[in-house]
Amino acid sequence: MTATVPAERPSASGSPALTAAAVAAAPPDDVLGWLDSSTEGLSSGEAATRLARVGPNSLRTHRVSAWAVLRRQLNNAVLALLAVTAIVSYFLGDSTQAVIIGIILAVSIGLGFINEYRAERASAALHSSVRHNAVVRRDGSFVKLDVNELVPGDVIELALGELVPADVRLLTVNGLECNESILTGESTASEKSIAPTPPDTALADAGDLAFMGTVVSAGSATAVVYATGLDAQFGRIAAGLGERQPETDFQAGLRRFSYLLLQVAIVLTVLILVTNLLLHRPVIDSVLFALAIAVGITPQLLPAVVSTSLATGSRRLAKLKVLVKRLVCIEDLGDIDILITDKTGTLTEGRIMLIEAVDASGAASDTVLRTGLLATDVDPDCGGTSANELDAALWDSDAGRQVVTRGARRLAELPFDHLRRATSALVDDGGVRRLIVKGAPEQVLDHCIEVPPAAHDLMGALFAEGRRVVAVASRPAPELSAITAADEVGLRLDGFLVFADQPKLAARASLQRLADLGIEVKIATGDNPQVAEKVCNELGLASKGTVTGKQLEELDDAAFESAAQNATIFARISPEQKAKLITVLRHHGRSVGFLGDGVNDALALHAADVGISVDTATDVAKDAADVVLLEKDLGVLASGVAEGRRIFANTIKYVLMGTSSNFGNMFSAAAASAVLSFLPMLPSQILLNNLLYDSSQLAIPTDRVDDEQLQAPSHWNIAFIRRFMLTFGPISSLFDFLTFGLMLGVLHAGPVEFRTGWFVESLATQTLIIFAIRTRRIPFLRSRPGGWLTLTTLLVIAIGIALTLSPLARALGFTALPWQFFGALALFTLAYLVLVEITKKVFYAEPVRAGDAAQRTRGREHRIHRRAARFSHSGPLPKRGALS
Repeated sequence: MTATVPAERPSASGSPALTAAAVAAAPPDDVLGWLDSSTEGLSSGEAATRLARVGPNSLRTHRVSAWAVLRRQLNNAVLALLAVTAIVSYFLGDSTQAVIIGIILAVSIGLGFINEYRAERASAALHSSVRHNAVVRRDGSFVKLDVNELVPGDVIELALGELVPADVRLLTVNGLECNESILTGESTASEKSIAPTPPDTALADAGDLAFMGTVVSAGSATAVVYATGLDAQFGRIAAGLGERQPETDFQAGLRRFSYLLLQVAIVLTVLILVTNLLLHRPVIDSVLFALAIAVGITPQLLPAVVSTSLATGSRRLAKLKVLVKRLVCIEDLGDIDILITDKTGTLTEGRIMLIEAVDASGAASDTVLRTGLLATDVDPDCGGTSANELDAALWDSDAGRQVVTRGARRLAELPFDHLRRATSALVDDGGVRRLIVKGAPEQVLDHCIEVPPAAHDLMGALFAEGRRVVAVASRPAPELSAITAADEVGLRLDGFLVFADQPKLAARASLQRLADLGIEVKIATGDNPQVAEKVCNELGLASKGTVTGKQLEELDDAAFESAAQNATIFARISPEQKAKLITVLRHHGRSVGFLGDGVNDALALHAADVGISVDTATDVAKDAADVVLLEKDLGVLASGVAEGRRIFANTIKYVLMGTSSNFGNMFSAAAASAVLSFLPMLPSQILLNNLLYDSSQLAIPTDRVDDEQLQAPSHWNIAFIRRFMLTFGPISSLFDFLTFGLMLGVLHAGPVEFRTGWFVESLATQTLIIFAIRTRRIPFLRSRPGGWLTLTTLLVIAIGIALTLSPLARALGFTALPWQFFGALALFTLAYLVLVEITKKVFYAEPVRAGDAAQRTRGREHRIHRRAARFSHSGPLPKRGALS
């Protein structure tokens, strides 16, 4: 087939590509001719040839770039301070200090790089296991293929709930509507047709085109692909956005914490430098000492500890079949305190079974079953590929297999949508033309002219038993040749199809785990309220009230907010109402996780702080989610939440420990340098002390976490960290001053002995303090630390003492200490830990400060844009309104 191709634009692959305007203005046959295709699609051989020429239908894949990971490690204020200090030290002649800082840099960057690179590779492997498929006509028949294999000229089917996988020209349309808000900014679905678009029409108004990344919100269609990958409208915009991900709350907290440390370091450095210069000490020694203090106050291995924690968490979650799209999303997952979830597959088994078909009086009826079969979305006998779960259960039931539908011919159909909640079919049944409507009972019965009173009683009884009920109604329709929603009137009720989806026994334990984590569970379902209430009751989920979508429509904003906060079950709720529910809860300071798997869940997944889906979900649900569960189980989700909180708790342990002990030690050094005739510790000794101390804390990510630390989410709180530092730092300084008194007043130490004694005392006290800071309980007796943490802590102290006795002692400026010192050190250390325990009781007993409480109301709007930047198969999404 050949045709004159209109004006072309260069494609991303280097091959000519049709312009969207030309395709929109042309009849379908012309477009097929330009693409050298037909309604029968392409052959496998021709498709393979084109794929080799134009490349895969993707914008970016989840490749792992070692350089990108390394660049992220280097983008850190603390490491920048270390690097500058190392360079200055080297040029000022202190090569030992430069080498020690270099080792610290290498350890921090190296560990961070290794952990994040491993985690990125694991995440990429998990991403590759979540695939998107399209129904494509190849070699004359429709098959499911990976969307990456689509090429221009392919003929595809579009159905409700799918993402449009490429830019396509529509060939046939059956009530097709597409939500194009991601491109146009318009939330109202766009109706589609096959009529060519008049010239000079805005691309956003081209009714005969459907664009990559938009969502089929109603109906179905067949279409021919005319642009893929970077040649698609979506691809051209996304390619210009780059792959930079917006900052998460966790990353923002780390950044603010780094700024706090820099401010403290700068103030101390300037103060010490000025003091030493006023005391007429050598300029170079003064500068080196001031720089060492600046480095010493910073927890140099914080990036390594954070990356180790996140990487460890990602590996644990991978074993639990949880895909987290970015490492930092693990902390976001631990942040949620409300979970809104659907019912099917989470609280129930997710296996829909037909129980019976009954007429309006409740009597078993094969006629109702046959009528229902004729109105299914897709008939499997006709080669369909995507029947919905209720229709699939209808066809797969023993009764359904026995019912004969031959002799009936479907003339037209109107697929299910979430506004009508019904499916319609125009059927020629033995020469009689009938319109059959099948859907949610409340809405189908509204279109019936007569409903027997017994039907309402029967419905109520079935709902009370927890059954899912579908109403079937029909009317003669000799005048119809096609169907619209306006034709669904004047119906007579035929009866009901009764389905069962048994409660999931394991869900009871999972709900209890979520409750133990302080997470309030709310149910948002399209099912009947009585059914949802019965399931929740059977699983022990206490309901504080039930609200239906119809009731929500009648509420003003204040009443809606009250219902959102107080009710537990939201039944027959629309997609827009789900999203509004989440938005209202977030505005009241709650962190909301939403678990959903359907096209009607996409808005809610975008609106939530953490969108959660499953790998069997619709494409649009998986792409809108932050977290994808490879198994639809609330227990797995609870494990993910606990893991996020455990990671954050261990990260904060390092932060609190580092800031308090480092601040105390460096304050002591600054004070001592002002009154002593010599430097209290050499710059290289300060840095060596910090290197050993920080190395012991690399085991913190493996530490145990107290149960109460998992019962509620925690957040970065710079005011709290600053208060902790100013409370516990002076305690560290107090025992430093006691050590100074011991060395000078009792042991009459010279400069070398003084430095050695303070080095050992400082290392011992600031390392052992982890056992007190890691828990609010009494350490060891009420809270047992992790084995690796205990081992590394004791090992580092032993190494520090050994260095003062080793052949390296003289080079490092150390000397052997008398046994009396170690006896006093043991007493000092014990007294220090006891005083910290007493202070800890008082500190945590104080009322919550305003600055601490403010963490609960922080804004999260940036997460929606961050989430939009992760389109699974095709890279980042364009900004809203890009085609307006």
